[in-house]
Amino acid sequence: MTINVLLADDQAMVRSGLRLVLSDEPDISVVAEAADGVEAIELARRLRPDVCLVDIRMPRLDGIEVTRALAGPGVPNPLRVVVVTTFDLDEYVYGALRGGAAGFILKDAGPTLLAEAVRAANAGDALVSPSVTVRLLRHLTEPTVSAPARPLSERELEVVRAIARGLTNSEIAAELFISLSTVKSHVSGIQTKLGVRNRVGIAAWAWENRVVRS
Repeated sequence: MTINVLLADDQAMVRSGLRLVLSDEPDISVVAEAADGVEAIELARRLRPDVCLVDIRMPRLDGIEVTRALAGPGVPNPLRVVVVTTFDLDEYVYGALRGGAAGFILKDAGPTLLAEAVRAANAGDALVSPSVTVRLLRHLTEPTVSAPARPLSERELEVVRAIARGLTNSEIAAELFISLSTVKSHVSGIQTKLGVRNRVGIAAWAWENRVVRS
């Protein structure tokens, strides 16, 4: 099945480069391009792509506002948004996390990582590029204390720590000696308790509350 992607970046050269890279992937198709945040939201809502690759800095509306509009709390049928960022803009990363971003990719990421980001977001499974995402999450601002609606069990906390370290469901199953279906069940329950929509939200909560140490 082909993964339909929307590209949103104010630089035509960047969009062309991303399109060129993704067009070489047999399972990925770029269905639209947007040059600013307002256009990105309009196209995304109309076309409903599988994944939206959204730059942080864009005219009219930035990537954080686009993410909130397409995937934020209260949005019915949210889309999967992958934020394109640079490593030193931690305040933007935090805003994108809270806005419902499904993952991150760095501006200078290579073709393999870009395709991995799209596929991971589409699958709704692994954090995009664990080494990158964990580095970004480690540089969030001061820790917060955000208690879940219902307390997490010890096993759920183990799963949370593993997710925050960037492990996939299969890797978590192997590490904790439990089945893949059990891991998926735990992840679903954790998302409900924490009030987050995806694994990035779980990882963000873990790092914010120092559930896992760097």
